[in-house]
Amino acid sequence: MSIQEELQHWEEKTLKPLITKYPERKPEFTTSSGIPMPRLLAGSEPDYLQKLGFPGEYPFTRGVQPTMYRGRFWTMRQYAGFATAEESNRRYRYLLDQGQTGLSVAFDLPTQIGYDADDPMAAGEVGKVGVAVSSLADMEVLFQNIPLDKVSTSMTINAPAAILLAMYIAVARRQGIDSSKLRGTIQNDILKEYVARGTYIFPPGPSMRLITDIFGYCARHVPYWNTISISGYHIREAGATAVQEVAFTLANAIAYVQAAIEAGLKVDEFATQLSFFFNAHNNFLEEIAKFRAARRLWAEIMRERFQAADPRSWMLRFHTQTAGSTLTAQQPENNVVRVTLQALAAVFGGTQSLHTNSMDEALWLPTEKSVRVALRTQQIIAYESGVADSIDPLAGSYIIEYLTDEIAARARDYIRRIDDIGGAREAIERGYMQSEIQQAAYQYQKAVEKKAQVIVGVNAFQVEESLTLERLKVDPAIEAAQRARLADVRSRRDAQKVHELLSRLESAARGSESLMPLFIECVENYLTLGEICGVLRRVWGEYQPAAWL
Repeated sequence: MSIQEELQHWEEKTLKPLITKYPERKPEFTTSSGIPMPRLLAGSEPDYLQKLGFPGEYPFTRGVQPTMYRGRFWTMRQYAGFATAEESNRRYRYLLDQGQTGLSVAFDLPTQIGYDADDPMAAGEVGKVGVAVSSLADMEVLFQNIPLDKVSTSMTINAPAAILLAMYIAVARRQGIDSSKLRGTIQNDILKEYVARGTYIFPPGPSMRLITDIFGYCARHVPYWNTISISGYHIREAGATAVQEVAFTLANAIAYVQAAIEAGLKVDEFATQLSFFFNAHNNFLEEIAKFRAARRLWAEIMRERFQAADPRSWMLRFHTQTAGSTLTAQQPENNVVRVTLQALAAVFGGTQSLHTNSMDEALWLPTEKSVRVALRTQQIIAYESGVADSIDPLAGSYIIEYLTDEIAARARDYIRRIDDIGGAREAIERGYMQSEIQQAAYQYQKAVEKKAQVIVGVNAFQVEESLTLERLKVDPAIEAAQRARLADVRSRRDAQKVHELLSRLESAARGSESLMPLFIECVENYLTLGEICGVLRRVWGEYQPAAWL
């Protein structure tokens, strides 16, 4: 069939059924001059169908939904969490009141690495870079008066992700909400922790077991939950290029899919619950092309390498966050412009969800005012710019299609090299990914120091300035309050039940059964995060990075 015939087929078989069920946002989309905005324009290139196709269809270069933002906007999230559960709850309810459509939870460092607030290892860090969650009691306060069947919640947690998800499910049960109604995401991407971020606890083997346990449990009981957010964001923040971000993220994703298959799961049982997390960086055109290339590559990998039969399994659905590493402490108001361009690239690239960084994050935790400006940035793009009124509006641009092809080809070459090493896990353990990222970061830093790469306000266009921004401060007294809350929780528990559950957990960790049901039972009886992770540490040990080869 010709491209025009294929377009008519898409309109009849893919688009029409969706619009009948879910109408577009408006009956008519026009410019300010009254010029109609076409839903979709298709090219005439000989390889158009192979490389681009139509939105909602393989290879998904043009988007994963047939109507994209004409149907509904991306989910607008603002990553938040600090101090106590009470403080964070107030911030969440404020953001929801301001028009945010999804929650995104930041946890403090002790929580991220499985320590309770009263552990000596947590001293001085409780509530500093996120909210402190030591037990179900904290999670109950965190989501107080927030109906979990009405919001989508993303939780940035990795090594102890299964335990925090168990707490979230337990809170929903206390609200009378069945887990089948929950929507959201846990990051749960341990491989990138070994590569770029560092909040790992356990060695790769048991860590991958926890991940596949989550895949299996959620496939049966929490079907609308994204069981992993395979993250290129932190890889890029560590200094990777756009090509490396795509390649290493997809290589890690291949490892997760393979591990789940080896654990006995069928690919189409869990693949629709996989999601991704990318960085929106400064090079506007390259970033747009990066997102399109990643979708194309993932569709190819899932259909051809893993023989997934369900077209939904081929879809790369992703959250985007603007690039924290590009924010400057100098002239911080300039960060509003950076974030706007990065957010616009994510929208042009077809993101499903977006967080915009606040102007003051290079200095301290953001204030309510700076968070509001960041959220308003998304809303202005959505409601005022018109870029969401047509699907993949930059498709067919010579430079966009050239960059999309180049990023896909170069990322594909990296994935082949990682396959030759033995896969992502082996490449990480041998230090290959880390070495490549370090080299890219070094080259970038040299370019900045030589002023070949201009950073406005840093190595060019500097001014003498005194900062007048409002500052958010975390009261050091919250650590003592958190310890007191935890002591109260421990004093009110059934000690015999706690002992029994810890014993069962140790036996289960030595076996091979899924740990998710037991985690839920443990947290519902107010066993703490540190107690559960302590048992797992004794059984599995802690990961110690080897010297790079």
